[in-house]
Amino acid sequence: MTNPVLEQLTERRSVRAFTGETVKEADLAEIIKATQQAPTSINGQQITLVVVRDKERIARIAELAGQPGIAAADAFVAFVADFNRTAEAAKLAGTEQVVERSAEGILVGAVDAGIALATFQAAAAALGYGTTPIGGIRRNPAEIIALLELPPRTFPIVGSTLGVPDRARLNKVKPRVPVESFAMAERYDAEKVAEGVASYDQVLRAWWDGQGLTQMGGYAQETAGVYSRIYYPEVAATLRAQGFEFTD
Repeated sequence: MTNPVLEQLTERRSVRAFTGETVKEADLAEIIKATQQAPTSINGQQITLVVVRDKERIARIAELAGQPGIAAADAFVAFVADFNRTAEAAKLAGTEQVVERSAEGILVGAVDAGIALATFQAAAAALGYGTTPIGGIRRNPAEIIALLELPPRTFPIVGSTLGVPDRARLNKVKPRVPVESFAMAERYDAEKVAEGVASYDQVLRAWWDGQGLTQMGGYAQETAGVYSRIYYPEVAATLRAQGFEFTD
């Protein structure tokens, strides 16, 4: 018998085509409730969600992220690393918080945001909704911070669209690198990684062609095109402006 949870996870895809129908408030509340139960480092709960339903504000986020398709979503959710919350706890305990001034602090915020995002996507899919992770909110982080009125010690790590998927326009599930180059026994195997990259480059090329998107590159071309440059160059300066830094 097929496990419905595993089937949902293995069939996950980024949904960029929506019907325009409204996400029910009761469903959104359930998705948020499930997301809040995601684990966080030391139970610090240093993640805050900012849920945007106003269409003009979603359109502005789409503009700042450089991804016009975001505007088609019914809702947009920002996953914010929130050490303002833990600073309040430190104040209550009569101590000074310094975690946001460490590399570990930034990693904690990013990791916890990623865990929350994955939980959010799974919960949304369980109720029949579609999502797409949006790293583009880091493209113009200072403007996103201003739009969402985020205080110091917070940073918008990632976002997600949310809407009713147009199932007639869903992409096929995108293939991944060979599993043997993804999950390794006991130790890292660089040779398997290199072999996996070479084979996956051809697999992804064929997948794009099958979608009629012949203009897209293979894995090597697409990845190198982004990672050969600092593609969101405002992140470090904006982190510092928000009170984040490496002092350790």
